[in-house]
Amino acid sequence: MTTGRRLALLGALLVLLGIPVGGIAWSYWSAGGSGSGSGANRTPTALSLSPGTPAAGLYPGGSTNVVLTASNSNTSIVKIGSLLLDSSQGTGGFAVDGGHSGCSVAALSYTTQSNGGSGWSVPAKVGAVNGTLAITLTNALSMSAAAASACQGATFTVYLVAGP
Repeated sequence: MTTGRRLALLGALLVLLGIPVGGIAWSYWSAGGSGSGSGANRTPTALSLSPGTPAAGLYPGGSTNVVLTASNSNTSIVKIGSLLLDSSQGTGGFAVDGGHSGCSVAALSYTTQSNGGSGWSVPAKVGAVNGTLAITLTNALSMSAAAASACQGATFTVYLVAGP
């Protein structure tokens, strides 16, 4: 008996037994269902920024780069959109070393940085080692021409915070 005849005989047998062949396929493919699910994203931990330090000597009327390191303890890359002065730290976001207490940090100013609008991507933590990124902020720190002579030879700290 050929394969075609066997299939025809099987189909006729199923019809005689009252089993609708098309109904089996239809009910399999038309079966519906519903469900629900939920999940939660892990809240990332904050980045750690080292206090920025001037890369070169700063003088009245001049500006310099600020160098810092961003550290990421998350297991995924974290994006920094901008770096802003953290005015809640030090005196308005600045500090001067103890040997230059006569130097007023009011003569300093910081220009918010965004890496040309691109921001920075701090690498993810790998194993037990936090991801780090060295960042140089070009001409970010300036000193007014009216700075006091007491600022000569001072070391400044610039406190920064990551922004969107």
